[in-house]
Amino acid sequence: MKVALVGIGKIALDQHVPALNASADWELAATVSRSGTVPGVAAFTRIEDMLAARPDIEVVSLALPPVPRFSAAEAALKAGRHVMLEKPPGASLAEVHALEALAREKGVTLYTTWHSREAEAVAAAKAWLAGKVVKSGHITWREDVRKWHPGQDWIFEAGGMGVFDPGINALSILTEILPVPLHLTGAELDFPANRQAPIAARLRFAQGITADFDFRQEGPQTWDMEFATDAGGIALRMGGNLLEINGKPAGGENTIMGEYPALYARMAALVRAGGRDVDLRPMVLVADAFTLGQRVTVAPFEF
Repeated sequence: MKVALVGIGKIALDQHVPALNASADWELAATVSRSGTVPGVAAFTRIEDMLAARPDIEVVSLALPPVPRFSAAEAALKAGRHVMLEKPPGASLAEVHALEALAREKGVTLYTTWHSREAEAVAAAKAWLAGKVVKSGHITWREDVRKWHPGQDWIFEAGGMGVFDPGINALSILTEILPVPLHLTGAELDFPANRQAPIAARLRFAQGITADFDFRQEGPQTWDMEFATDAGGIALRMGGNLLEINGKPAGGENTIMGEYPALYARMAALVRAGGRDVDLRPMVLVADAFTLGQRVTVAPFEF
């Protein structure tokens, strides 16, 4: 199938393009970006121009930041194209509900992707936790925004989500593996004095789980979650790629390169089956954090 990739930035070049090039399901037939291109691939600067010029492209994958994503997704759906959304699927819950309704009206696929759910050890952790009682848990998700989003001021603008851009990856795993529904009871959000989105957050869930998200960690990065259950302890490390049970290695592989190929394989299956996959549970938790969270002003941040 032919796919157009919209938004040619770091994540597109690091993950989307290699996944598409390695897949037997897909042909990267066009890109849409104000500045980025992929060698040998037809390039457009406006999605409207691509949709008009390339009726042969049936799928659009959106790797834009969340704020401008809605208008591009809406245009693609109205043109009868299947749409795949990078995480988070939008800047607000309401706009993603609107896109889902439009996809149903047009009879096309809409897929809200969560790449961290495809990490190497997530499925095994979910299977192990099934039927068990989680007594407590803690998530530590700390990374360096200067490394992963160099100079990308949009991430600290209203709608950019700040530390929840990576933090939602942890929440996507959490909502996938836990055997019970989650809800938030409280949060503290650290906003730099010169920014509109948080740089750090601490969350509390009714299920005895806490989370520590921070965008200021230098050196080794930390993407871990640990749980105590009625059958012992379990931990996911390195973003869900390594599994530990009762303190001992229990599987996985320390690589993130399988995540996006799995997303595109899922998208191919959805298109062929005429299905949709719109799971907003991680984004609901982020919205609740902004609703319940106490705002803490911290030092200004500059890239």
